[in-house]
Amino acid sequence: MYLLYKVVHLIAVVAFLGNIVTGVFWHRHATRTGDARLIAHAMDGIIRSDRLFTVPGVVVIVASGLAGAVEGGLPILGTPWIFWTIVLFSVSGIVFAWRVAPLQRTLRAAAEAGARSGEFDAARYRALALRWEIWGAVAVITPLAGLVLMVFKPGR
Repeated sequence: MYLLYKVVHLIAVVAFLGNIVTGVFWHRHATRTGDARLIAHAMDGIIRSDRLFTVPGVVVIVASGLAGAVEGGLPILGTPWIFWTIVLFSVSGIVFAWRVAPLQRTLRAAAEAGARSGEFDAARYRALALRWEIWGAVAVITPLAGLVLMVFKPGR
């Protein structure tokens, strides 16, 4: 069972990280056009993909990781690489919920408003997008650091 949990865990990690990284790509791709309709559409897709892939990915990552640790006889809080990965993953989740997700909704609303009115405030949007990218970087780098810990297993 341990190997099954591990495979499920790795697939969930790949889907989770892939989704959050590609969101940045699609946002930048849309913003280069300067078209508020396309930007709003891209932000809507990013928000929807978080609901479909990121959030369920978190659930599967946590469940399969904990199940694998228990099945493998690894003390969850007593194994440094597991403990610190949990801390990093938690930081990512907090940053996502507290900063990234609200900014995504604000960006989508700003682009939708610009598309409706025909007067897209690109400067304001860029300032919001920069904040989204900074907080998003924190939300991406922390689980990537956790991935590194899980591969190298320092202090094992």
